Amino acid sequence: MVIRRRPGVLAAPALTATSVLALSGCAADDSASVEDADEGTATPPRPSASSGTGRPEIDLPSDLKLIFEDGRTGDRVKDAVLADNAERMRAVDAAIAGTDRGGEAVGFYNTGKALEAATSWVARFEEADATVTGEVRYFDRKVTLKEKSSALLTFCADESKGFSKDRTTGEIAKTPVTRSPREAAAR
Repeated sequence: MVIRRRPGVLAAPALTATSVLALSGCAADDSASVEDADEGTATPPRPSASSGTGRPEIDLPSDLKLIFEDGRTGDRVKDAVLADNAERMRAVDAAIAGTDRGGEAVGFYNTGKALEAATSWVARFEEADATVTGEVRYFDRKVTLKEKSSALLTFCADESKGFSKDRTTGEIAKTPVTRSPREAAAR
């Protein structure tokens, strides 16, 4: 199974090296691709290479917690799309945090323009000598199957407890929680 994303709708608002993400941002992805998800059992919430799926192992640092709600719909295909969405988000954060320096997981869960956007996103943090810390909660995750091989995925993210952290000093950049990234930028 492969999930493909368009760069304009990757996730919630942008996290810069000096600001927290918006209180709640919602995203949609109408370019998810579902391949052979009808075969076998539903994908587990956290697939890994050690589970025999051939998927890369994704490890996050102990100071970063990602919570994915609404992971089971009862529909095998939708559950697989939700599981891959969670792993895709974990893969990008693992690359930013430095636990996936080679970007193996980012490359597994992204292709084409989505891969370009994900690697560019990771590079921004590297250039700023920053990483991510805290907690991000993904909720209202919904999948609509559009065709046999594509799906629409929408979700919201509460990133009010997620922050950037300077790799050298360990200083955590906390900013006031706002409803919009524009409000945060205007401060």
